[in-house]
Amino acid sequence: MENLDWIVLSCTLLFIVIYGALKTKGSANVKDYLLDNNETPWFTVGLSVMATQASAITFLSTPGQAYHDGMGFVQFYFGLPLAMIVIAYTFIPIYHKLKVFTAYEYLEQRFDIRTRTLASVLFLIQRGLGTGITIYAPSIILSALLGWNLTMLNIIIGTLVIVYTVTGGTKAVNVTQKHQMFVILLGMFITFFLILDYLPEELDFGNVLHVAGANGKMNILDFSYNPKTRYTFWSGITGGFFLMLSYFGTDQSQVGRYLSGKSVKESQMGLIMNGVLKVPMQFFILLTGVLVFVFFQFNDAPLHFNPNNVTKVKASTYKVDYEKIENKLQLVNEEKKVVNKIYIEQLQHNDFDNPALRKQMVALSLKEKELREDAKDIIKKVDNGSETNDKDYVFLYFILHYLPKGLLGLLLAVIFSAAMSSSASGLNSLAATTAIDIYKRNVSEKSDKHYVYATQYFTLFWGIVAIGFACISSLFENLIQLVNIIGSIFYGTVLGIFLVGFYIKYIRGNAIFIGACLSQSIIFIIYYFYIHILPEDEKLSYLWLNFIGVVLTLFLSFFIQLLSKNNSNSNLNSKEELV
Repeated sequence: MENLDWIVLSCTLLFIVIYGALKTKGSANVKDYLLDNNETPWFTVGLSVMATQASAITFLSTPGQAYHDGMGFVQFYFGLPLAMIVIAYTFIPIYHKLKVFTAYEYLEQRFDIRTRTLASVLFLIQRGLGTGITIYAPSIILSALLGWNLTMLNIIIGTLVIVYTVTGGTKAVNVTQKHQMFVILLGMFITFFLILDYLPEELDFGNVLHVAGANGKMNILDFSYNPKTRYTFWSGITGGFFLMLSYFGTDQSQVGRYLSGKSVKESQMGLIMNGVLKVPMQFFILLTGVLVFVFFQFNDAPLHFNPNNVTKVKASTYKVDYEKIENKLQLVNEEKKVVNKIYIEQLQHNDFDNPALRKQMVALSLKEKELREDAKDIIKKVDNGSETNDKDYVFLYFILHYLPKGLLGLLLAVIFSAAMSSSASGLNSLAATTAIDIYKRNVSEKSDKHYVYATQYFTLFWGIVAIGFACISSLFENLIQLVNIIGSIFYGTVLGIFLVGFYIKYIRGNAIFIGACLSQSIIFIIYYFYIHILPEDEKLSYLWLNFIGVVLTLFLSFFIQLLSKNNSNSNLNSKEELV
């Protein structure tokens, strides 16, 4: 990195931290600290909701996902707009009417304290893990870039987030996220058009899509019904819908964003704004990853994108074997350049999409994939504990090696800003849930200022926990999938509890508590046996866990309530007979 990159990166991050801490310092009461006194306009609500979900993982991992697997991941978000409509016109009016600080307060009013506590604890577990990952993700970047200690980086990044989140609460989160989203969108748009400029002059945007399509990267829609296919239209519109409904409707990190809105209408408008813009934004980020793929059809790509693994191999006795594979890949890269150039020329002059050349492209891609797998085998021989999946390093490799001075610093600022925005929301929501749903509910009545201080201390506590988890994290397929898998394990059950509360008045507290506990236990079993244990080609898509969790919670609680009612009637009849 050049001095200009350091200046851009440092100034951007310091501005966000100092501005957030000074602009929002001091809160008179809990409502001000947790709900920003209900003064947040709809546009800020919308940006805050988007920034909370758009973590560093989104910008670090999603382009790599598209580079390897194409645009199909966008189907994951197809259920989001539908979920936004349901939440805007069902969940938000109820939350505002009850004037709750957290989503889980509603559950005690509807059911009992056990159900409220259960939902709160499930949230704390999954969001605590998720926040740790959002801190860990950008640490990978600087660790690979500078060779710094990963643990030290986790502590530095986590501390930056803690500073303004502790001092300013929800208002600090909302205020800083506006600036963070500006940095994020600016950086991604500049990068997108810069990659287009780097491509050969004869390659217009239409031909770019042809090259990507010939290599299987533009398969956006998959209407197959196979539940083992990870991303399909049906898994996105069902499993994705329930995941988004639970995340935005019951996860306090998101609920806290729109509970701070000026009114029901302002909160609804902010959420609908997210529903309109989120899918196009994810499509754009994935398309950026596809452009990176096309770029490397005309430029040399490394055998392995994780520089740490490459360094280990080059320092081992397997160096020669690894370099032989690199030489083979170089020959494949040269052949790809020739084939792609001929393919483009035929498209330009004859408008002919040559099937023979397409077939040759696919064959070369398969050969390249085999060589990369051979390289991973060598990496495992050098260090069996190494994570060989390098999807999360693809976009990082590109920006480190090809972006001009200053823009590299801006792109790193993009990733750090995204990490800070989602981590701040996570810490704020964890602290709010702990303070309101656990602490306040179980201690004698204290002053309003006492609960402000308590929430600040809990923010610090959860910040330390998240940093601790970040320090022991390791890559799992790729980061964006890890976050969504963790959410899918817990969200279905929690959403089922809320849906019963909103729509099925027949079910009471005891039935929903037992049903939810059973449902969550079954989900753990399904995940372990059908997703964690099975081979890759036999695994159930994790998105279905959301749907299964909801259905199980609804069915089991209804059955238990029905059984309980029948037992009550039987006991009543027995007493009448005795009389």
